[in-house]
Parts: sequence; C-alpha cells; structure tokens
Amino acid sequence: MEFPKANIGVIEGFFGPSWNWEDRQNYASFLKQNDYQFYIYAPKDDPFLRKKWEERWPVEKAEKVKELADHYHQTGLRFGIGLSPYEIYIDYGPHAKTKLYEKIRELNEVGCDILCVLFDDMRGDVENLAEIQTEIVHVIAEATDAYMLLMCPTYYSYDPVLTKVFGEMPKNYLKDLGRMLSSHVQIFWTGPQVCSHEYTESHLEEVTFMLRRLPFLWDNYPVNDSAKMSKFLHLRAFEHNTTHFWEWTSGHAVNPMNQPWLSQIPLHTLPESYKKGHQYQPFDAFSNACQTLCGEELARHIMEDIQYFQDQGLEGLKIDTRQELITKYQKYGNSPYAREIVAWLHGEYKFDPACLTG
Repeated sequence: MEFPKANIGVIEGFFGPSWNWEDRQNYASFLKQNDYQFYIYAPKDDPFLRKKWEERWPVEKAEKVKELADHYHQTGLRFGIGLSPYEIYIDYGPHAKTKLYEKIRELNEVGCDILCVLFDDMRGDVENLAEIQTEIVHVIAEATDAYMLLMCPTYYSYDPVLTKVFGEMPKNYLKDLGRMLSSHVQIFWTGPQVCSHEYTESHLEEVTFMLRRLPFLWDNYPVNDSAKMSKFLHLRAFEHNTTHFWEWTSGHAVNPMNQPWLSQIPLHTLPESYKKGHQYQPFDAFSNACQTLCGEELARHIMEDIQYFQDQGLEGLKIDTRQELITKYQKYGNSPYAREIVAWLHGEYKFDPACLTG
C-alpha cells in the first residue's frame, strides 16, 4: 500500500552544544531515506539569528549556511531558517523595521524555502503583544522569498511554566493572534506542555479553532537541552498516536537532542507511526531503528541499557555502573552512536543555562 507523506521534518532549535556542519550535512541523506521533508536551521547558539539578529553573519558562516541550503535542495528536501529577532516588539520603530528588511534580504540570499519567525524564549508581558507581533510577521511576509512562513508565539503552549518565566500572557493573546495573523502564516504549537507526551484529538481541535488554522506541531521530543533533560538520552521510539494528526495538524517539526547521531534512533520511528497508524508498535519500531542504524550487536547493548540512558540518567548511575558502561561502549569506537554515548557518560554535554523552561 502506498501511504501519503506526512509533512514532517527536523528543526535544530535547541539550547546547548549545537551540531557541527558535517553532521548537519549528513542529516540530509538520513532525512531523505526516512521520508522526512524538511530541515530547519535554528540553533539557539547562533547569535546572528537571535540577540545579534541586526548584524549580518560573518562571511565564512554565511557561506556555510548557503552550502547547507544548497545541499538540502540537491537532496530533494526543503531548507528552512529560524529567525528570533530578540524582543524586537519592545521597541519596534523605524530603525527596527529597516534592520528587519535588511535581515530578510540576507536570508533570501541563502535560499530558504521555509522561514520561521520565532518569538519564543522572550519576555511576553507587553501591551498589544499580538498586534505588534502580527505587524512584524506581515512585514517579513512582504519581504521574504520563502514560500512557507511559520510563526512561533511567545506563549506556544498552555504550560504555566511560560508565564512563570516570561511574564503574564496578555489577555486573549492567542485568540488575537489567530484573528489578526494572515491565514497564509502557519503557527507553531508544542501542545498542552512545552514538552508534551501526547496530543489528543480534542486538544488539537481546540487549538485549531483558537488559532483559526491547523497548528504546526513543534515536538520537543527527543530534545534534551535543559538542566534536567541533559542528564538523559531520549532514545525510545515516538509513542504518539498520529492517526488524527492528518486532520488536525498542518505539519510536524521535531526538535532533536544535542547528540545528532543518537537522535536518529527515535527519529527513525516517527515516519513509521504515520504509515502504520493504529498498527504502530513503539517497542518494535525502537528495536528496528537500533538494529538498522547501529548494527545488531551494538543495538542489543543499547536496548539492554535503555533504562540507564532514558530512565535513571547520569545522576541515577552509580560510579561503577557508569564506568562499566563507558568500557562497554568504548569498544565500539568506530560507531558515532557509541562515541556519543561515551561522551554523554563522561558528562561532556553541558546544559545551557539560557534554557529556562526545563
């Protein structure tokens, strides 16, 4: 049976150590082979897309991004960029508007198909927030060459942690966004929580009517960039029941881990959940992903040790257990999956304190 392809992809949108350019390029073939459609470059540690957004990329970095975009296009995938014009709406005047046009012209030079305007991880207790952000997005819509425009609200979930960290959400903020924002602009949504474990049909239906459009899922699994989550490796398969996603979402972007190779294990399973629907079995998908990517022997070890990686985490491991695991996986030094496990066991993946929501 031939299944239609879901609009799924990866957004490199996490805090902490970002991927290197070689790993980003390697992901094109992985995503293509596994029926993903897009990759979005939006690392939180690229200052020229965030707090230094008014400045141009240095020439060498601009060339790297352009090469990356060209590589994804050659592979037959869409390439996106995530722009976070940091708190531009607090003082949005003629100067900010001019700089915004300049930045969009720079991004046009790269050749991005998808442009994401990201207002997450910023202060939100601002008067007329929805109105100002809508104006900014509409200005960008006029200037961009991207054929798809997505916007991430400052409050992109019902999770109370957002108001705790970024201030009280203005009254009717999300409804006002849905009402004022052009219907051509899609809106990111992470679900009932910042890191949601499920997206029920009733929840997605409610959000659809509130935003007056189907939400575009920003899925924060298997991401592990926060103070708590950096102590874990999220390797198990996606457990979502995606059968209703076809009707109640416009797309599905997955935010991976700081570990690019290990992220491939859960990422390998998501397209299968779309294809198999109610027949999807997460454990079988996890087993298949491990064996397909890592080889039979290493896969067996990862499956045996999954409780250490995903349930107990670094702080739950005894010193002897951690050393035994290091010794075990060092034997597979030629495997990038094993090397990332060893690096994680050595505590080399430090969380970024700028990540405030986990």
